[in-house]
Amino acid sequence: MVTPTFNIGHQSRVRSVQATRADGESLRYRLDVVAASTTDVVASAGGWLYDRVMAGWEVTVLLPRGCDTRALRILGVRSLDFDGRPDPADARSHGLAVSAEAYTADARVREQVLAAMDDRLTEVALWGDGWPLAVDRAMTRTQHVLSMAARRFKGYALAEAGIGCGPVDPIETLLCDAATRL
Repeated sequence: MVTPTFNIGHQSRVRSVQATRADGESLRYRLDVVAASTTDVVASAGGWLYDRVMAGWEVTVLLPRGCDTRALRILGVRSLDFDGRPDPADARSHGLAVSAEAYTADARVREQVLAAMDDRLTEVALWGDGWPLAVDRAMTRTQHVLSMAARRFKGYALAEAGIGCGPVDPIETLLCDAATRL
């Protein structure tokens, strides 16, 4: 009796890692981040974003046109101009993270946050102060313990953004919906 075997050679593993959907989209988890400034996102969620990138997520930060994005590149995050894109997060996004300042400034962001909060398949994370009561009540304060690498790279990104700081705090606190696990 002969038992059929699977091809477990090196080439088959490489192909599976590079897999994409038929339409060319990546199979990686996707996190869209909307922020009012580079310094805001780096100071508030930079370590968490770095850890997500290192875990294999495709992280894209949407910023107003003209923001310096070098600090985000240090964290391994891709950035796009928010002005040229109609929706801050589209149907392919698995997660949405938004600053309070960006939420307050743009009605499209508010609509996307509320829609994402209603979608059980989309993780939602928020940071900053001044959230409306309806949003604040639906969220829970969650602490993300940064990896040592995240702390180091966040420190470099803060320096690049012009934010002088001593040692980077090992914890970042975000408001998260019940489905989000940092």
